Amino acid sequence: MVKFKRIKSGLFRRHLIVTISIILASFVFLGGALLLLVSKLWMDEKEDLLVKNAVSISQNTANILQSEYAQSNLGGTIQLVCNTLVQHSKALEADAFIVNPDGGVVFCKEMLQSNMVVHTGQCNAHSEYHIPEEILLQAREKIYVKNGDLNGQLADLSFVVASPVISNGKTIAIVFITRPIIQDLTPYVMGILRMFFYAAAVALLVSFILVYIFAYRLTKPLHQMSDAAKQYAKGDFSKRIEIRRSPFKSDNDEIDELAIAFNSMAQALATLESSRRSFVGNVSHELKTPMTTIGGFIDGILDGTIVPEKQTQYLRVVSDEVKRLSRLVTGMLNMNKIEAGELDLNPIQFDISEMIFRTLLSFEQLIDKKHIEIRGLENLTTNKVVADTDMINQVVYNLLDNAVKFTPEGGYIEVTSVSDSEKIIVKIRNSGKGIPPEEIGKIFERFYKIDKSRSYDVKGAGLGLYLCKTIIDLHGGQIAARSVVDQYTEFIFQLPVNG
Repeated sequence: MVKFKRIKSGLFRRHLIVTISIILASFVFLGGALLLLVSKLWMDEKEDLLVKNAVSISQNTANILQSEYAQSNLGGTIQLVCNTLVQHSKALEADAFIVNPDGGVVFCKEMLQSNMVVHTGQCNAHSEYHIPEEILLQAREKIYVKNGDLNGQLADLSFVVASPVISNGKTIAIVFITRPIIQDLTPYVMGILRMFFYAAAVALLVSFILVYIFAYRLTKPLHQMSDAAKQYAKGDFSKRIEIRRSPFKSDNDEIDELAIAFNSMAQALATLESSRRSFVGNVSHELKTPMTTIGGFIDGILDGTIVPEKQTQYLRVVSDEVKRLSRLVTGMLNMNKIEAGELDLNPIQFDISEMIFRTLLSFEQLIDKKHIEIRGLENLTTNKVVADTDMINQVVYNLLDNAVKFTPEGGYIEVTSVSDSEKIIVKIRNSGKGIPPEEIGKIFERFYKIDKSRSYDVKGAGLGLYLCKTIIDLHGGQIAARSVVDQYTEFIFQLPVNG
């Protein structure tokens, strides 16, 4: 059961008003067209009926006037002709009369009803009637059909039908039938109009209910989106738009697609907000820890707590922490440049194998300390590529930094660099715990960290792999990862040889 609540939506009201107005205008147009059609059909039917009766009267009159009885009995002949006019007039609810070729009325139904039969053959009831000459000219030759008032001789607009009475090839008289149009058409049209009005009223009521329900259902998701957007503006991303399923539609319409996109946006915003909060916490920790370390060691050197023999050792620690802070700040600055579209590429040709070798040398002390075996160096060959040296160096550094960081003591790191005429493929594999299958699809997301702990060994703020993917994408390449838990993790990226 549909539960309605008042929606103060301008779109809902406009949609309802416009739709109802269109339906109402359609009914008005349909009603007008129906009345015109019905009126035309009624008039055509009446004209056909009057023509048939006029022809019948003219034939009967011709037969009567040509008979021997007419020659011997004028009064009886008049009665026969007038009786025919009376019968047809009653059946048609019309006025049937006969005029001579000059337009004077000679026979009519009143000659019997008022006992006005005269031997002269003149009708006193229609003595003032005189048919216009232009009508007589047409009626003497053929059947005449037209709507009019006989130049004001009829009180109302009427059907006027005439048929010649022909005897021995000569028109001796003309039969006229007149019937008022308005007074007969009006009741018929009003009856049709009443039936149409009742039917239209029921249809409009049903249409209004259906349009109201449809407009409500159509604008409800938009209203929900408006409410949800207000909540999102306050930082609450929990609200979702309900997507209604109907057995009458096999796929999603535009509103459903908008709701799905809106929910996806809300989920993305919620994830981004969660990542942002995590990022703030991680960055705060990553900044605080080395700064505390740097401050403590420097204070110890200055106040003499750290003896001169160990000052060099602790200054190296301070140097490492400063470099760590520099990398973190650089990563954040690069991320901002990427999002602002301000990171420009400066491609040059260089040997990526040599870059891998030099980067590994920078980790020599940590590699020796953890007794990590480096594999594949003996197979590295010169592989030239056109790309931004600094950016690709950051990619290689981040991947090797992760490999060294997460490789256990006594483990191995294997590097591979191969090329063909179109692309260069670099693989960096390290032994270790690996990445769970449910996590591997998320590792390139911004701020994402597999190990949520903030131990000293797990450094970074979840930007390294995100920057790697962004840089590779900017160069038109691809990067991916694969892993087997408790065995290895491998990162693979490829670059176009010619940039």
